[in-house]
Amino acid sequence: MTALALTASGCVTVHGERAVVPAATKAEAAEALREFTAAYNAADKAYDPALDADRVTGALGAINQAGLKSRRTNFPGGNPRHVPLELTDAKFTIPKKAGWPRYFVADADPGSTSGRGGANERWLLVFLRGAPADVWKAAYLTVLPADRVPELETDDDGFAEPVPPDATGLVSAPGELGKTYTAFMQTGEPKLFVDGPHTSGWRDARKKSSNLPGISTQWIDQPLDTGDFAPLALATEDDGALVFFTIRNYERQTAAKGVPLKIHPDVRPLLTGNATSTITKERVSSQAVLVPPAGGSGPGGGKVEVLGRLAGLTTAKGG
Repeated sequence: MTALALTASGCVTVHGERAVVPAATKAEAAEALREFTAAYNAADKAYDPALDADRVTGALGAINQAGLKSRRTNFPGGNPRHVPLELTDAKFTIPKKAGWPRYFVADADPGSTSGRGGANERWLLVFLRGAPADVWKAAYLTVLPADRVPELETDDDGFAEPVPPDATGLVSAPGELGKTYTAFMQTGEPKLFVDGPHTSGWRDARKKSSNLPGISTQWIDQPLDTGDFAPLALATEDDGALVFFTIRNYERQTAAKGVPLKIHPDVRPLLTGNATSTITKERVSSQAVLVPPAGGSGPGGGKVEVLGRLAGLTTAKGG
């Protein structure tokens, strides 16, 4: 790298990317969204993961690519119900930061006619770029009602403030959320999260299905927080943070002797081995959460609120 270089986006690079600069221009962000949408539509129409593999990464990439692989096996002729995704009314929240990776959030309307969103729903897509030569890729997707999209802190120029993984002043550092969330899912502790469908409700649902006639189920949860799966966070107007992070969970079903395991058609293309008595399903789950400031109360009573969760099967193994 040169000591001082002005890129096409107008960002200044100074001695190892130490300068604090916008992660992207609005034009670059809009182009990244257009390129993602075009690739997503091509892949969805053909059920071909190769067609958008270079526009997705991280949690969304793992979920997207495995889902397309499964559906391509079941529908080799492509998607018979394909409706093009149209993302309109896009708003971009772009932080200023030093170094790499860089990221920004696109907040767009998916439209209700495509079957992907209801009235007044928004798609929050987090785009990630790991190095100057890389293209922007979508790493996280969260679908929220329009009135639940958090208000993010911006400066006088309209740029957002990134929150580092080890940030203090919050009830939890963003980088610790994967460990804390998986610990909660395993044990019910610590009680850091607001009760809801993605926390206490998810644990309750697991309990109810853990011992069905002839089949027992166990779960293991693990944080997934390195590389393109690392948590990404932006400051909110109330001194908290909106954080996107990833976990991985395993669901192991064991059948009693003589009890057959039912394999869903969407699972079979991702299955290795013969599921005669056991099947272990691996899923990737991405969460968008609101983390309040330490010592605050707020609408969540001072706890972390899980706004949305996107999960998808990535592999399965029989035994």
